Parts: sequence; structure tokens; C-alpha cells
Amino acid sequence: MAENTSKKEIIMDAALNLFSEKGYAAVGVDEIGAAAGIKGPAIYHYFKGKEAILNELIDRYEKYYSEKFGNASGEIKVPENMEEFVRLSLARLDFTIHDAGIQKIRKLITIEQFRNKTFRKMATEHFVLNTLEINKRILSELIQKGQVKDFDPELLAFEFSAPVTTLIAMIDREPDKEEMVMAQIRKHMNHFVEIYGV
Repeated sequence: MAENTSKKEIIMDAALNLFSEKGYAAVGVDEIGAAAGIKGPAIYHYFKGKEAILNELIDRYEKYYSEKFGNASGEIKVPENMEEFVRLSLARLDFTIHDAGIQKIRKLITIEQFRNKTFRKMATEHFVLNTLEINKRILSELIQKGQVKDFDPELLAFEFSAPVTTLIAMIDREPDKEEMVMAQIRKHMNHFVEIYGV
């Protein structure tokens, strides 16, 4: 069983590398097999087909992302104050930008979101809704603690999150500008604290 699991991981990693570079539709089972170091038909010993590989990749990274980044429907660490809120936000951002698997999944979602209903839903969920809901819940708690001015937490979450999401997309497109973009993100977060912090 351990051998099967190990080979499955190799196949999934090879598939993710190819999918994130070429898109799902442009990659065939034989190509995945070659990248994984096996003959294409041997993949069927581990997966029913390319779609099964994709589904397992999605399940793996949905769980991983939820554990590392957080999930709006689960438990969320609520910071004590706005400075800690910024620190936690930057830590989530660092994970989002630098985790190799998450980078590849994000590229795959970006490529496929206009062709595939599953990826369209994932793009909306991960690029927009999950982050907004997490920040809304945190800012609501910080308002209750008297750390944030009493404004609509949904609107505050949008004001905090939207520029960051936009700038992450810029880093994806132009990684050489990361240092400049991160400086802009920190400036934005500090400005947010100055305006809305108590």
C-alpha cells in the first residue's frame, strides 16, 4: 500500500506541474506518465483516468489550504489587536505566495476558470469569498473588542482584502516585482490600521 501511495503522489505531482503550465485540457495521460517516470497506461493502475487525478489533486489541496490558510466555515484565530491582525494576514499571504503547491494550484485555477465550472467555483471561493469571510469574522470580533472602529465589518473586510487580492495576481504574473508589491501591500495594511484602528 505504501508503494502505491508513493507512486500516486509522484503521479499527482507530475500532473499538477503539467496542468499548471499547460492547462488541464492540453495534458494527456501519456504525458503525465512520462513526467512521472512510468508508461502512460500504467497510470490506470492507480487512477481511473485524468479526471480522477484532477479530483484527487483538488481534494488534497482543498484540505491543505484549509489547514494552512483557514476556512471561513471553520475555526479562525482571532487576533488580540490590529497589529496582530496585520501579522497574521501577512503570514497567510506569505503562505499563499510562496507555497509551491498552492502556487501551482492557483495558476491552474487561473488558467481553467473560464473553461471549467469546478475551477470557476474554486476561483470565486478562494480568490474572493473565503478571504472576505475570514476577514469579516475577524474584524467583527475586533470591533467587539474595541480594537476597530464600529463600521460595517463586511465593508471593512472588502476594503482590506480587495487591494491585496489584486496585488497577489500581479505577483503571479510578474514575480520579479514581488518586493515592490509586498511593500505596497504593507503600506495598504498600515494605512487601514491608521484609519480604522482604535
